[in-house]
Amino acid sequence: MKAYDTVDGSEPPRSRKCRNICLSVTAGTVVIVLILVVLCLTVFKAKDPEITLNSVVLRNLQADFNVNKFSVDVDITLDVHLTVKNPNKVGVKYTNSTASLNYRGELVGQVPIGAGKISADQTKAMDVTLTVMADRFLGKTPELLPDVVAGTIPFNTVAKISGKVSILGIFKVHVVSTTSCDINVYLRNNTIGNQVCAYKTKL
Repeated sequence: MKAYDTVDGSEPPRSRKCRNICLSVTAGTVVIVLILVVLCLTVFKAKDPEITLNSVVLRNLQADFNVNKFSVDVDITLDVHLTVKNPNKVGVKYTNSTASLNYRGELVGQVPIGAGKISADQTKAMDVTLTVMADRFLGKTPELLPDVVAGTIPFNTVAKISGKVSILGIFKVHVVSTTSCDINVYLRNNTIGNQVCAYKTKL
């Protein structure tokens, strides 16, 4: 049995005060931790950025048959208008990213997207210009020639944003958002059509 330095053997007021303070601090810490956890799982829960490809405009198009090399020389420039929406209640910092242009599985054009930041609940516009690298078509002549004759060249555009969301300055969550669009370039009237896009996000 614990002895107390009082006449009736009861706990001294000072000891009770220290115990109450310790209990209060512990309870307060637990409540704060629970509040932070609830906020992280609800209000500040990390959400994926949303990339939307709004339009693809054909700025330049030239396709010629090279008799000497028995190949098709293609010169295409596309203006791509993207918007990236940050649905989080905190800003998103994204690293250097890329937008690319593919022809039947072959990378034929690529442009960098510089690093930056998107504020909370902000939608940021991004305009990139994709130019076809003609040398990438050299091994695709057997496929490209029939497409040119048919008057339609199919392409696939891919834009990818990778970054981090900082939750309350404590937790950092990695986020990745990708948009992929299949488009057709019509040679007869220099237009773009049949745009079909798929969006993918990953935490």
